Amino acid sequence: MPAAARARTFDVKSVAIIGAGPSGLATAKYLLAEKRFKRIDIFEQRNRVGGVWDYDPNQKSYPSDLPIPQTNPHTGHAKPTSIQKNGQPQWTSPLYDRLETNIPRGLMGFRDLDWPRESQLFPKHETVTEYIGKYAEDVRHLIKFHTQVTRVAPLHPGTSDAQGWTVETKDIRDKDDSSLITAEYDAIVAANGHFFVPFVPEIKGLGEFNRKHPGIVSHSMYFKRPEQYQDQKVVCVGNGASGVDIATQIMSCCKWPLLISQRSESFFLKGESPSKQDRSEIVEFISQDRAVRFADGSIEKDVDGVLFCTGYLYSFPFLDSLDPPLIGDGTHVQNTYQHLFYRPNPTLAFPVLQQRVIPFPMAEVQAAVLARVWSGRLSLPSEQEMKSWEDETYKETGGGRAFHLLGFPKDADFINAMHDFAMSAEDGDTKGKEPPRWDAQSYWLRERFPMIKRAFADKGDNRHDVKHLEELGFDYEAFQRERRDECKSLIS
Repeated sequence: MPAAARARTFDVKSVAIIGAGPSGLATAKYLLAEKRFKRIDIFEQRNRVGGVWDYDPNQKSYPSDLPIPQTNPHTGHAKPTSIQKNGQPQWTSPLYDRLETNIPRGLMGFRDLDWPRESQLFPKHETVTEYIGKYAEDVRHLIKFHTQVTRVAPLHPGTSDAQGWTVETKDIRDKDDSSLITAEYDAIVAANGHFFVPFVPEIKGLGEFNRKHPGIVSHSMYFKRPEQYQDQKVVCVGNGASGVDIATQIMSCCKWPLLISQRSESFFLKGESPSKQDRSEIVEFISQDRAVRFADGSIEKDVDGVLFCTGYLYSFPFLDSLDPPLIGDGTHVQNTYQHLFYRPNPTLAFPVLQQRVIPFPMAEVQAAVLARVWSGRLSLPSEQEMKSWEDETYKETGGGRAFHLLGFPKDADFINAMHDFAMSAEDGDTKGKEPPRWDAQSYWLRERFPMIKRAFADKGDNRHDVKHLEELGFDYEAFQRERRDECKSLIS
């Protein structure tokens, strides 16, 4: 966050937060700590907190009304998969039965809440859900459950720096629009996440293949357990951390080898194995013989399952009418500053748009900044300078999916820069809540956690007993001693 030419100030009194996941909850806590906001409402369409971590164990399947390929970010508002007999809606989550985090708990947690002592080093999703539930306790009174935000619009569109938004909501349990409510707020936090519009790329022949062989092609969002692919010939597309985790599970059930289609080798799943075979990217689906053609020209016939682990598209259906727009092709969010503020009107914010980051501490530092900006204790640069930041970031990254990509150490540096900017705020009625700042040990752990995850996975079922890094051979104190000894040897 630049230190010079800060020109835009705000005096927000009321805030609507869309989503009671980790980002929305963190934002609410930092807003409350400012003691300046008269009204803070959190709208959550589910019946409990957690966002994507609210996992429904019911069977998941690719929706019949969602096309394949799926490249459209404008799919409309999320809909419940079903309504239970007690009237509770059920929602799809990208989680799956045996999911464990890809991040060790020492990095993943909130600054002011420790993980349960008995939880494993890479917690199970059930543990994370309980952890978020505990974190939410002191803001639960702000949450309106079963409430979907259907529309958000500026009160004075086209006016520079106009403050004020109209928010339209409805009770998701109602079958019609009889429960529509409209209210006004000074600021909006769009914390609805970006894991609910799956991306299935356009590949030659894919549409026809899916029509002739329905049920074979799916997306990782609808993966539940590996037994779905028992004794089947399967192709997994993509090699991100979650995709590799899913592939590893499928290997335990499918017909060997599992075919992993990827553009580059995955750090998490290296080496040859009878159970898996690395293949180049798919360039064509061939309906005849249920076949796929890879970039190297090879063809694989009689494929029983194709699972795209290819990520998600950004989508804000309640903001589709915003001008200038947020969403183009869905690969990134347009017209933003520092991956957080809507540049034309920074009373709209989007926490944790970044990819490949540690989300909970990222949510906290961004919440600290926006809370201090909206309370008037921090200022933002002019819109022209914000546009320059966006242009430079686009030029540096090439735009598209890379725009919000913050690989290490950029993610760690960003956390510390946001912390320092937040803590530079002028004192008001309160100093506010201090966000996390990473020390040398956190950097050390962040750099190594992919290696730590591999060592953890290599433990097999014994991994559930691993609670500490040292049990996997990763010792920060020993690392520091070795560095000191090396330095002594160089000067002696």
